[in-house]
Amino acid sequence: MKILKKIVLLVLVFLAIAVIAGLFMPKEYAVEKEVTINQPKDSVFQFIRYLKNQDKFSVWAKMDPKMKQYFKGTDGEIGAINGWDSQMENVGAGEQEIKKIVDGERIEFELRFLRPMESTENAYMSVESLSHNYTKVKWGFNGAFPYPMNILKPFMGVEEMIGKDLQTGLDNLKLMREKK
Repeated sequence: MKILKKIVLLVLVFLAIAVIAGLFMPKEYAVEKEVTINQPKDSVFQFIRYLKNQDKFSVWAKMDPKMKQYFKGTDGEIGAINGWDSQMENVGAGEQEIKKIVDGERIEFELRFLRPMESTENAYMSVESLSHNYTKVKWGFNGAFPYPMNILKPFMGVEEMIGKDLQTGLDNLKLMREKK
């Protein structure tokens, strides 16, 4: 019986330490990846501003060819929405809305995930001219883990996982745009 009490006490101590540590651990995360594309900035921006074009390069759009999608509003404009619904757990359901456009420079999105887990995150794509024919494209994603879930953040590898998918999407975009 004494051993059982010690085990229970030890588990409670570890849980208390984890809960207290969660108060001091960061909740936010941010990931940004970039690629240089051999095309003028305006050409690249005019392509990435349309949600429907993301299906052509985004890793997430390619995960489930059977997912249902819908579009609302005028694509490429503030308020345009791309929604998806997939039976695959790693795709889930949600929608992406264009929230802000700095014409020729940056597009900001709000991502509303409904399934498998509810959350609202922010993303953006920006372009920067490096020369007449070379454009740097950045794709960023940021969000937060609510307390006490932020305790798991160091073990989940969210930045690495999202970063890998963003980079693959950007590499797909580069290949596609430079084929022209």
